Amino acid sequence: MKKVIILSLFISISFSTLFAQNENQIIIGSIDSLYSNILGEQRKIWVHIPQSAERSSLEKYPVLYLLDGNGHFYSVTGMIRQLSIINSNWICPEMIVVGIPNTDRNRDLTPSYTGDSINTSGGGEKFTAFLEKELIPYVDSNYPTEPYRTLVGHSRGGLFVVNTLINHPTIFNNYVAIDPSLRWDDQKLVKQAAIALEQEKFEDKSLYVAIASARNGMDTTTVQKDTTRATLHIRSILQFSKIAAANNKNGLNFAWKYYNDENHGSIPLIAEYDALHFMFSWLKFNDWDKFYDPESNSTAQELVDLLTSHYEEVSNKFGYKVLYKKYIINNLAYRFMNNKAYDKSYALFNLNIKNFPNSANAYDSMGDYYISQSDTIKAIEYLSKAVEIEANPVSVTKLEKLNIGN
Repeated sequence: MKKVIILSLFISISFSTLFAQNENQIIIGSIDSLYSNILGEQRKIWVHIPQSAERSSLEKYPVLYLLDGNGHFYSVTGMIRQLSIINSNWICPEMIVVGIPNTDRNRDLTPSYTGDSINTSGGGEKFTAFLEKELIPYVDSNYPTEPYRTLVGHSRGGLFVVNTLINHPTIFNNYVAIDPSLRWDDQKLVKQAAIALEQEKFEDKSLYVAIASARNGMDTTTVQKDTTRATLHIRSILQFSKIAAANNKNGLNFAWKYYNDENHGSIPLIAEYDALHFMFSWLKFNDWDKFYDPESNSTAQELVDLLTSHYEEVSNKFGYKVLYKKYIINNLAYRFMNNKAYDKSYALFNLNIKNFPNSANAYDSMGDYYISQSDTIKAIEYLSKAVEIEANPVSVTKLEKLNIGN
């Protein structure tokens, strides 16, 4: 029986080794490290790069930074893969995931010193500086990144997430705080947030807050009436969430959810899933029925316009050019061609060529279209272009058959 390795981690990596797989390995990430002058220590990071990077050196990706990285790396990388490419999903984009393991969790994830037995607390600002000035530039220099970032943290990591949004809102685009420890230091951050959320602007920023059920099974109404220390954790999060929701003119895209069936330990998985749906609600294309419904009266130009306008909006959200998944458009074009809807087929093949002018497959597909039209001259023209870009054996064989017949 063959052994399957779910995670194979390497200290020294390159893109050529990152995806090096054989029949006995499934590699989902690698371990890298950098020295932090700000923290005065070597810091490891766990890095996942989407497998599509193996097929193209031109692909670049948004980055999700994951606090307590070694605890959540496996689930988050799998979830993003499922929601970005499996079953033709595009609920969230493919993303690079950078998991950040801890060296001193109490020091790095708390924004203030409490003076209690946790005597290393209060290093959150230094850790923020490490992220902004050292880690993010390192990742951007060594991995295929786009300038769009998400920060995810649970418990004290969630406290750090909220502090980063309130005091350093420009570092990330999205913030996910999962059952955050907002009771910290007599709710100091909640009080700061009440002022900042009213006075500051948070345009183009998203925050998702997930709240675990109270340990004694209280609902939110009962919890908010309680005054015992046992419910201070959840009351602090509810108080913050009410403040954030009330300040709806500051530009912040905000949502929160109370998970009645989840506790502090079980909530991260489902909260991360819901957060991805929330943060990228604008990404999904909702007009596929016009492409798949045989009774749709949409013209070829209308279909192209639908795709073009949607991805212009998506590009505006990301802040850089984003194109649809080429293979989906190609599959639709072949479907139209097989159903003799040739005008729609041509329009979609042509759209792929327009947006992916260096794709051999795009020209090969247009060659197939002209073969269906018995236009040998045009078919040879496009297949020749495909072979010029990449001498794929399939394209070469088609071209040879056409030249012999011609």
